[in-house]
Parts: sequence; C-alpha cells; structure tokens
Amino acid sequence: MAAVAHADVHANEHDHAHEHHEQSFIRKYIFSEDHKVIAKQYLISGIVWALIGGFLSLVFRLQLGYPGIDLGWLKPILGERWFDDAGKLDPNYYLALVTMHGTIMVFFVLTAGLSGTFSNFLIPLQIGARDMASGFINMLSYWFFFLSSVIMFASLFVQDGPAGGGWVIYPPLSALPDAAPGSGTGMTLWLIAMAIFIVSSLLGSVNYVSTVINLRTRGMTFDKMPLTIWSFTFTAILGILSFPVLLSAALLLIFDRSFGTSFYLSDIYINGQALPNQGGSPILFQHLFWFLGHPEVYIVILPALGMTSEIIATNSRKPIFGYRAMIFSMLGIMFLAFIVWAHHMFMSGMNPFLGSVFMLLTLIIAVPSAVKGFNYITTMWRGNIVFTPAMMFAIGLVSFFVSGGVTGIILGNSALDIQLHDTYFVVAHFHLVMGSAAFFGMVAGVYHWFPKMFGRMMNSTLGYIHFWITFAGVYVVFFPQHYLGIAGFPRRYYSYTGFDFTNKYQDLAELSTVAAIVVFAANLIFLYNFFYSIFWGKKATANPWKSNTLEWTTPVNPGHGNWEGEIPAVYRWPYDYSKPGAAEDFIPQNVPFSATPESNLEDENELVKQEKEIEGIQFDHNIPD
Repeated sequence: MAAVAHADVHANEHDHAHEHHEQSFIRKYIFSEDHKVIAKQYLISGIVWALIGGFLSLVFRLQLGYPGIDLGWLKPILGERWFDDAGKLDPNYYLALVTMHGTIMVFFVLTAGLSGTFSNFLIPLQIGARDMASGFINMLSYWFFFLSSVIMFASLFVQDGPAGGGWVIYPPLSALPDAAPGSGTGMTLWLIAMAIFIVSSLLGSVNYVSTVINLRTRGMTFDKMPLTIWSFTFTAILGILSFPVLLSAALLLIFDRSFGTSFYLSDIYINGQALPNQGGSPILFQHLFWFLGHPEVYIVILPALGMTSEIIATNSRKPIFGYRAMIFSMLGIMFLAFIVWAHHMFMSGMNPFLGSVFMLLTLIIAVPSAVKGFNYITTMWRGNIVFTPAMMFAIGLVSFFVSGGVTGIILGNSALDIQLHDTYFVVAHFHLVMGSAAFFGMVAGVYHWFPKMFGRMMNSTLGYIHFWITFAGVYVVFFPQHYLGIAGFPRRYYSYTGFDFTNKYQDLAELSTVAAIVVFAANLIFLYNFFYSIFWGKKATANPWKSNTLEWTTPVNPGHGNWEGEIPAVYRWPYDYSKPGAAEDFIPQNVPFSATPESNLEDENELVKQEKEIEGIQFDHNIPD
C-alpha cells in the first residue's frame, strides 16, 4: 500500500508540474510525446501519401484507359525522362508507377496512416491511460516513419527512376541493379526506406501492446475493452511477429545487390553473359515476403474492422452482436494469417499436395471473416440506425469486405488460381477486400473521432456526397476488372492493344479510368471538408454521438494527460445501448451499476458490491517525461 500511495503522490506532483510547464512549439507539436499529437502527425502524413499514391494511380490508369495518350503536361511534375517526345509514358516508368502506388498505399497509407493514427489516438483514451507506455518511443516511431517517407519520396526523382519491380519486388529483377531502369538507385532507396519503415512499425507495435497490457484504468478488465482496442492489439502482435521477416528478406536482397552474395540468385545471364552467382533461389524471397505479405493484409484490415464495430454499435443504438465471437474471430484470423502465405505462390511450382494444404487453410480463414460480417449485419438488424457519414462509410466497408471476400474464396482454390493468377481478377479482389475496405474504415474513423481530435465537427452534407460518389465509384472501377481477369487480362501490362482478345474489352478499361478520376475528385471534397473543419467547423460537444467509451469522458479538447482530474474507473462493458429500463439509450462505461438500478440485470445487481472495491483502488498513470 505504501508503494501505491507513493505512486499516487508522484503522479499528482507530475500532473501539477505539467499544468504549469509551458512547452515550446517544437516540443509540443513537432517532437511531441503526446499520443494525440503523434496520431495527428500520422494522419496528416497518411493523407499526403494517399494523395501521392492516388495521383500515381491516375497516371497509369490514363495509360491503360487510353493507350498512348499524350501525358506531356505531367513533365513539370514527374520529369522529362518519364515521357518520350510525343508525351507518351515510357513503359519502364509505367511499372515504376505501379510499384510505387502499391508500396505507398499498402504501407504508408493503410498501415502507418491507419494504425499509426488510430492506435495512437484511441488506445490511451479508450483504456483510461494518461499516454502510451513510452512517449519517447512513440515519438521515435513517427520520426522513423517520416525519415522513411522522405527517402521513399526522394526515390521518385532519382536519375534512373524509382523502384520498378512491382510492390512485391521479386528477384532477380530487384536483385540486379543492371536488370532494368527501375532496378538501380530507386530500388536501393526503396529497400532502405522499407527497412526504416519496419523499424518504425516495430517500435509502435511494442508500445501499443505494452500500453494495453499495463496501463488499463481501474475496472478495465480485458472483457470490458472496446473491440477497437482488441483489433489494435492483435494488429500490433501481427506486426511484431511478421515484419522482422520482411526486414530479413530486404537485408538479404541488399546483400545480393551490393555485396556479391547469392541468396536469391543462380544461373543468371545478362546480355548473354553469365553472372557468377550460384546456389540462390528467388522462391526463398517469395516465402519470406509473403510470410509478412499475408499477415500484412490483416495488419491493414483489422484496425478498420475494429473501428467499424465501434461505429456500427454506436450508430445502431444496439449492443454489438457477439462480442466474444468477434474477439475470437480476430484471434482466429491472427493465427491463420501466419499459415496461409503460400496461396500467393500456387504458380511457383510447389508440390500439389502442399498447395492443397494451403488451399484448405485459406478457405478456413473465411469462417472467422464471415463471423464478423454476419455480426455487423445482425448488430444493425432492427436497430435505431443513425446514418452519420461515419456510419455510411462503416456500412460501405462491410459491403466491400463481403463482396471482395467472396472472390477470395475463388482465388484460394489452387485449381482456379491457375487461370486467374496475376490477372485483373486478383487486382479487383484485393482492391475491394483490403484496399477499399480498409480505406473506408480509415475515413469512417476520421469522421467519427474528428470531434475528439480537433474539437469541431465535419460537414455532414459534404460527408454524404463524399460517401456516395466514392462508394459507387469504387465498384465501377473494380467490379468490371473481375470480368477482365476471367477474360485473361494480365496485370502490370503497359498496354493491351497488341492482343486481339483484349481489344474488345478496351471500353471496360476506359470505364475504370473514368471512374477512378471521379473517385479521386470526390476525395478532394473530403480533403476540403477535413482541413476547413479543423479551423472553422462547428464546435463539438463533449459526446456528440452519445457513445459509451472512455474517450468521450475527457474534455472537448483534452490536454496532455487526457483527463484533468482522476482517471475515471470502468464498471461495465462498452456496448450498453438501448438497455431496457434505462433513462437514456446509452450508459457510459464509467457509470456504476449502483447509479442505474432501474436497468440492471440480476447478475449486475450483484456487481454493485464489487464497485466499492474498484473505487477503493488508488490508481493513476504518470504522464511520461
């Protein structure tokens, strides 16, 4: 007890000192250790990267929709070397565009931008902590990400062009600097940037897990944590276990490129000359890459699914259906994510029996995914749904997750994959189930937690316009590509005009291009709404969505430390919505059962006795130095 009392005294002294210590602008907003500021840094960085990645996709979509189109007007932006004298895109740089678009969107937007923003912002607020376990490591995580971003962005402008081996950078194309223009300096910078990015991700993930395990407030047992926190925790564990494998793959690739090793190279000829490399295997790289690559799919989508659980329950005014089933489904997804990676390699010459094992495991992972889909729908069933922009985007995520997931079952069949591997069917599948679904989850999170981030409300009318154009546009972009894939359109081709069987489908390529331009324009509406609302949006109330979780018990603009006084205790789970007998249709987690006798269930009345024990715990968290 003396140790606890001492901790409380120290926490109170620290709080008092913090109130009177004014930080400089640089310390408060740039090299900040406040998890909320770091979350905003990740969010703004993610938005900038999304604009860059989206712009690159428009350039190569213009080439695909209108082969040979004059893109000379882009020379001042991308540089003269990307185009010939007639303004046509150089085929080598087309592959670089595809490579950089995939890298940017998967890692820098949907991993760092999504998890970096919302794990940082919500974990301390929703579990009742002053900050992350280590504010310094948290700050370091963002600045490693920023350094990685600078290097990756600089690679766009090197003399021989950015990396051009596809976002999966398979050797030998990526392992030989002289193999192609996109295999030179740009590829080296890509590998360096990704190594630093992985360090950033690991620092953040360790911090997230440590915070959830150690810094939960009084009464916040694991079975009272919001599903957002469960999803962020599982995501962090996935990252801790899988990203080191990609780091090892990248380091071995650097050794092959720069130090003469042969981990991935053997029997290679360039211009008729045999290289001395012997004994390596490019298939080794595929195994290492996809051991991260498939968990990466869930590193991207799990945080979005967790936020969707919170948003759907709040706006349906109903308890989430199957709380424990949702937790165990995420646990099942996390486990299975590590043993299905080779379904990306059915065409690599693997033993057919091994292929059948991975096929079975891949089909099994559809079960926990389906549990989540059904539970979202059941939560909304007969609910008093409030169609906020966040709710619309959450429903959009469910739509993409289901429709994209169905095609995943098709691709998971090794026999069908022989026909569909590396076609536009694959492009359509993962852009729906991972890309668009995760992006919708991220945008839903921005709309929902914007009032807590910035103390103001976003414009709902612009939010609805943004949703409908983007939702319809995404389906118009990607749904026709399933048919292109079935027809045999290979991905990553510069032009399809040289094939008779593809010429008759050129109108579908044009349709996808036009829709992509419209979707990009719709997201400029979001961009305007976001930045305008930060400064001039309607001022938010403390709990605008009438939600139950702890972040809405803080002031409208919480300072460093989140709560001005004592951290509230937690007495109930986060989904007590529309409870029979209750005075209102929501009961926050910090409201004790003794205050709601009219709505308590029989076993909850017995919990009243435990409340005094919870209240008697002397507890507070330091604000990190």
